[in-house]
Amino acid sequence: MKTKITMNIKKTVLNCLFALGFIFLTPTSKAQSGASVERPNILWLTCEDNSASWLGCYGNGNATTPNIDKFATEGFQYMHAYASGPVCAPSRSTWITGVNAVSMGTHPMRCSYDIPHDKIKYYPDFLKERGYYTGNFYKTDYNIGSRKDGECWDQSSRKVPPNWNDLKQQQPFFQVFNLKKSHESNAFGDVSNTKHDPKKVKLAEYHPDVPGMRENYALYHDAMEIMDSDFGKVIKNLKETGLYENTIIIYNSDHGGVLPRSKRYLFQNTLHCPLIIRIPEKYKHLWPADKPGTQINRLVSFVDMPKTWLSITGATVPDYMQGKIFLGPQTEPEQEYHFAFRGRADERIDNARAVSDKRYLYIRSYMPYTPWMQHLDYMWNMEAAKVWEKAIADGTANDIQAKFFAPRGASEELYDMYNDPDNVNNLATNPKYSKVLNKMRQRMRQKQEAIYDVGLIPETECVRMAKENNTTMYEMARNPKLYNVPVLLDASNLALEQNQNNQDELFKMLDSKNLGMRYWGIVGSFLLNNKAAGLKALNDESHEIRAMAAWLLIRTGEKEKGMACLKDLINQNSYAILMVLNIVDWLGEDGRNLMPYVRQLKMNKKEVVKRPGKTKIIVDYPGRMQLNLYERFGE
Repeated sequence: MKTKITMNIKKTVLNCLFALGFIFLTPTSKAQSGASVERPNILWLTCEDNSASWLGCYGNGNATTPNIDKFATEGFQYMHAYASGPVCAPSRSTWITGVNAVSMGTHPMRCSYDIPHDKIKYYPDFLKERGYYTGNFYKTDYNIGSRKDGECWDQSSRKVPPNWNDLKQQQPFFQVFNLKKSHESNAFGDVSNTKHDPKKVKLAEYHPDVPGMRENYALYHDAMEIMDSDFGKVIKNLKETGLYENTIIIYNSDHGGVLPRSKRYLFQNTLHCPLIIRIPEKYKHLWPADKPGTQINRLVSFVDMPKTWLSITGATVPDYMQGKIFLGPQTEPEQEYHFAFRGRADERIDNARAVSDKRYLYIRSYMPYTPWMQHLDYMWNMEAAKVWEKAIADGTANDIQAKFFAPRGASEELYDMYNDPDNVNNLATNPKYSKVLNKMRQRMRQKQEAIYDVGLIPETECVRMAKENNTTMYEMARNPKLYNVPVLLDASNLALEQNQNNQDELFKMLDSKNLGMRYWGIVGSFLLNNKAAGLKALNDESHEIRAMAAWLLIRTGEKEKGMACLKDLINQNSYAILMVLNIVDWLGEDGRNLMPYVRQLKMNKKEVVKRPGKTKIIVDYPGRMQLNLYERFGE
């Protein structure tokens, strides 16, 4: 008995010593030996809009990215890092909070909806508590209301980049530096005079090989080369200031892209992003492998990053964060699947989710009646979008290239990312892959329930519901009396089956007091062309449901009634006006009959002074859709 007690005492002492050792070895000031163990500085270099496939170190033989390629030999190159959102604002909303944007209702592009700031802090808040100086240069775009984006940082300014000598006096620091030259806008404009040879670029299978397409690829290679040069300058400045061996350097993009059918979508080339981390020798205990230059095959999601940065600095890691720590002594088990989401992107409405492992990508569309590719005002500044659309119109494009402009039809897609990196061969209906498909369905459902997916009803209805109940969408989604995630997922699954045997049940759902049930009732009825459901839902209190009912009637022979409903929603400038204007476009030639009413809408505009003597006119999203319709119908 005495021996057992003695062993327990020794074990307790050893545990205490281990805990103390861990405290000192995680970045604090001094270890018991007296040796200095400094907290690491962290420099997070984020570039914009490019997938991993645009870099030489990730296998692109046409890329000119020597600085990043060299950096990969000095750091740890993650081969399976994936964006949570496919466009900047939702992605950065996830980054700043460590919570998936679709869990907070901040997944639609540039929405700035409120979150409970008393419950969800930003990760720099915890770094400052840990004694870190926090800086950001300079993009924020957090997509969240009721708190100024720059408030969480000690310094966040677009006026000047970091002064490295001043930063040296602020150690330990956490500095974000945004490299903007790879942004989508750098693929706009004249494509006729590029540094890279258009003949040498490799086109994606879904892009037609027509004049303007190869040139646009080459132009973006040029932009990536400039971004790589800027990356090199930052590293050079860090070395000259003597901070290189005291600083962990993280490099990645904010999501993938950037040519049409990448950014904003949930395909591999939007989700798969570069991630390279250089960890100096003095912080070797944080290395994820035996030596630098190693390629790391762990699956990493963007939502993992804030939690990991807090962990390796010894800061508090709040329990509401949804990611996995993937680096350092607190590393958590690797996740089997990555989860991603898509909501409204600018003026175009869509709703989809994705899960992927290292081989397969599964996409669930909640709006299969829409095409993947839709005319987006901003994207159509790119020559590649224009020539792709023209190739379809004149018959130059083949079936693979044309199908992305047509309605999806199917609500499920499954791709083999290894054998089909362009994601053009949908395996969802192939019996050979039924086990893979079922497992991914299950994992998606589990994740949506676990994070309280708040995007299962239209954006406008979600906003109205939260406002009526004096709460945020984040809190509303966690109240099953207001928003029951499992019930909504069941309803959406029933609707998206497109099974005639479900027709009666979907029709009954239109009588529900629950708006979400009625919404999925009309969506399912729309997909089954049930005219009776359209007549029943035409006067629903929800404008979103009315709009879907009207569209259903137009395509099932009750055109007059459907058009009258849409006309009424346009004339009253409905809160669902963006959905209505999208439907006008999706109607094709029938939409032309509604243009006299569309023209009468008042366009909301504001002037933004970019610099002295140059003013930019900003049009709101319904206004952009209005302009799209003018162009569509030749007005």
